[in-house]
Amino acid sequence: MAERAVERIAAEAVTEVDGVGGAAGRVLGIATGGEDPDRSAKVTATVANGCATLAVRLSVVYPRSVAATTDAARRHLRRRVAELTGLPVTRVDITVSALHTNTATARRVQ
Repeated sequence: MAERAVERIAAEAVTEVDGVGGAAGRVLGIATGGEDPDRSAKVTATVANGCATLAVRLSVVYPRSVAATTDAARRHLRRRVAELTGLPVTRVDITVSALHTNTATARRVQ
């Protein structure tokens, strides 16, 4: 299975996890645009020897536990990607790029 297909499947699957949001795109390691909880998480997949590994960049909704949310995302990705692709997922590395609140805060000029 193509790595790009695994990336798309994993990016969609991670949206099924409560408390997970998207991440800004990056060029040469620099964010292009702001971190946005409504964007998709960024996923890079490597497929070798009939197994997949994933590198995921996402945001977490505050005040959720980052550790609990990333553990849930890791478990969910392993299960769903294997279920949808037939490839066992041997490793899921997660980078949390931002924390977001559920409510938007209004800025005030004084």
